Amino acid sequence: MRTKQELDGISLLGNRKVQYPTDYAPQMLESFVNKHPENEYVVTFDCPEFTSLCPMTGQPDFGHIIIRYIPNIQMVESKSLKLYLFSFRNHGDFHEDCVNIIMKDLVKLLNPKYLEVEGIFLPRGGISIRPFANYADTEHQELLKKRIAEQFNK
Repeated sequence: MRTKQELDGISLLGNRKVQYPTDYAPQMLESFVNKHPENEYVVTFDCPEFTSLCPMTGQPDFGHIIIRYIPNIQMVESKSLKLYLFSFRNHGDFHEDCVNIIMKDLVKLLNPKYLEVEGIFLPRGGISIRPFANYADTEHQELLKKRIAEQFNK
């Protein structure tokens, strides 16, 4: 069981008075200490109801965001991630930008061994877009290259 000290900095989980952000809010992200940094394991988050706005038309875009990472010292707290992803609802950016912003914000927060963000967006104008962005520390560069190459085989 985690101690109170280990949960220091987690303010959103269990808080019923949380205010949902109305615009892009990276400050919503919270992390906690990984108790197993010596292990190589994958954490996956699946957000099938991601929404953002087209920066040109203001029309809503709907997508499915999948985040996978190999934790290092810090791990992302899931409610804070949910609120952070929700904050894109009124954010006007292209799909590719949203995926890269999410990746960069999580890398900044976590300094993971490896992290990837995949977006599977519903078609607009008859075309769907599937951006993929990833990051790796020096020990996981081969995984980075392998996962990028796999994207071309989908």
